[in-house]
Amino acid sequence: MFRGNLAHTGVYDAPGVPKFNSIKWKFQTGGRVISSPAVVGRVAYFGSTDSNLYALDAASGSLKWKFPTQSWVTSSPAVASGIVYFESYDSNFYAVDAATGQLKWKFQTGGEKRYAGTHLHQLQPAAETMPDPWDFFLSSPCVWNGAVYFGSGDGNVYALDATSGAMKWKFHTGDVVNSSPAIAEGIIYIGSWDSYLYALDAATGKEKWRFKTGDDPAIHNHVGIQSSPALAEGLVYFGCRDSNFYAVDAATGKQKWSFSTDGSWVNNSAVVHEGKVYFGTSIPGILHALDAKTGAPLFQLPTGTPVFSSMAIANGTLYMGNFGGKMTAIDLKMQKPVWVFETEAARKNAPLLTNSDGSIKFEAIFSSPNLFYDDMVIAIDKLFTMGTILSSPVVVSNVVYVGSTDGNLYALM
Repeated sequence: MFRGNLAHTGVYDAPGVPKFNSIKWKFQTGGRVISSPAVVGRVAYFGSTDSNLYALDAASGSLKWKFPTQSWVTSSPAVASGIVYFESYDSNFYAVDAATGQLKWKFQTGGEKRYAGTHLHQLQPAAETMPDPWDFFLSSPCVWNGAVYFGSGDGNVYALDATSGAMKWKFHTGDVVNSSPAIAEGIIYIGSWDSYLYALDAATGKEKWRFKTGDDPAIHNHVGIQSSPALAEGLVYFGCRDSNFYAVDAATGKQKWSFSTDGSWVNNSAVVHEGKVYFGTSIPGILHALDAKTGAPLFQLPTGTPVFSSMAIANGTLYMGNFGGKMTAIDLKMQKPVWVFETEAARKNAPLLTNSDGSIKFEAIFSSPNLFYDDMVIAIDKLFTMGTILSSPVVVSNVVYVGSTDGNLYALM
């Protein structure tokens, strides 16, 4: 499943790739790969904006099957008991046979959409309600105790019977829910664009507590939790568009500590391992390592371009993708990069759009300082030509699997 386990810690029990050797294989889809793969039983499952869910042989990259939907699949699949669960922008949640790709059942939500607001990012026209062009992900499901859980653009958190798709309960928040649920001790933790982190009873959907985050300090017109929580040692870790990273008591919802990112969003989900928590930020792009109990900073590294992809840790190496189409492997003992992989599109296009230090060349991206909404959409499309890594890396044995907006799923070894 997304982040590898129900706690969404992003930690994989695998040797990984401490030294990069080669691309084991790559598979080209007809769209962008924003979905993160789930690798189960030597099969890699992932979605694409070409509207398909794919199943590939994890050893060779050959296609086993693909399942068509009617819109983008940016949700990361969960696989349990021979069934693949995922969500599509066509407003359906799907359960598909993992071996054959045949539909088991589907459930229609009240409608998938991005977070929307007026004058987002100070874009024109100011009075127009516009979908946030930086909102890329759909909620990724998790499966526990016979139920599958996920959030929806209709503002609900759903619990469905994993076998039949019958709704067990739904819980309504105040806005779009693109955060993915984490579960511990029968409690679901999930964020909403309404600016609250929720703790819900997994059996009944009853609210245990909610935690209020703040507003975007620079713009004051949009709020919300875009990332997904991670759970460890009785704490819930998550980032927010209010430019803070939080640690909240899992039992009570009381804040333990917060860490300011000085105006930079935290859109990815944290990695928690051995008493430390790691996450990346948007502009200017920084990897932060904090003490998990106190929030005290331990070290930080520049990432060049923004980090929306959630990171992974395996065998002392942290894997981090960024907007510039680079995935960096960082030795956590040495606290420095040991290798960098560039997507095909990054090698081709990144030199045109980034500076020598890897930062974004804004004059090549934005047409003027006074941006119309359409200008921002065009700018993001330009950035995506670098093979942006929004997909989160997954480590299985000595291979790292990761998707890119250049349409490829890569297997690196």
